[in-house]
Amino acid sequence: MAARDAGPGDVPDAAASGARRLCGGDELVAMWRNTRMVVLTAISASLFAAILIPFKVLPIIPGVTEFRPANAVPVVCSFLFGPAGAWGAAIGNVIGDFFGGIGPGDLFGFVGNFLYGLIPYKVWEAITDSDPVPRSPGTWFAFVATVLLASAVCALSVGWGLNLLGFVPFSVLANIILVNNFLVAVVLTPFLLAVLYPRVKRGRLLYRDVMRRPPRSLWARRVGLVLVVVATIGGMVLGNLLSAGRLSVPFLPHAVAASTTRAAEVGVGLLPVMALLVVGVLLL
Repeated sequence: MAARDAGPGDVPDAAASGARRLCGGDELVAMWRNTRMVVLTAISASLFAAILIPFKVLPIIPGVTEFRPANAVPVVCSFLFGPAGAWGAAIGNVIGDFFGGIGPGDLFGFVGNFLYGLIPYKVWEAITDSDPVPRSPGTWFAFVATVLLASAVCALSVGWGLNLLGFVPFSVLANIILVNNFLVAVVLTPFLLAVLYPRVKRGRLLYRDVMRRPPRSLWARRVGLVLVVVATIGGMVLGNLLSAGRLSVPFLPHAVAASTTRAAEVGVGLLPVMALLVVGVLLL
């Protein structure tokens, strides 16, 4: 009997087939054993970096962040390619950083952009099974809320990390990242998805087609979503209050707490929130 030619949704090698069986809670690791997901990661990373690099000449905070029209790319790739979009956002951001100066803060940039590419598809799966192309008032509300949450998680992670290193106050950097990410993504992403999503879906290149995932508890996902929302809102409010000196951590020595960037105050004060955020993301 003749062997059937591989179709668009088939995984041609044994390693990739293993990835189909193993993916679930470990999908972010298992996807690296799926050839097509690796290719989609490379596409996401290169596209993100290619749009990031030319705008390095328009810094908002020199050496830290700039005007970033590319911020729509991780959200689009997240909805299309799932975990490949998350890894692509993180790797693409590092590639872009090579053209603006590499430093210890880039580790937090990697994590923040990884979460920025991870949250959209994770949250969307927790709240609806419809396509992420907003058409009705309900899907528009869900879409805008998802993009806002992803932007805030990225802002919280990068703002906390760079403030912890003593580079930029949380109240400056986190708020800039939040606005920069959200405005660009919420304006450009719906148009890009309206054009790209149907075509990628017809080509069976959505992450659901390339890397099938076993069913996961909707209850656990929604608990994770609540934890992420609470941690993110709480972290942004608490971080701004600590950074502005309106709130303090009582057990820190005054000399340590009174630094210009209030690095110790924000770093220690936000630790419980960041731990809650990690738990929420793991449950999503």
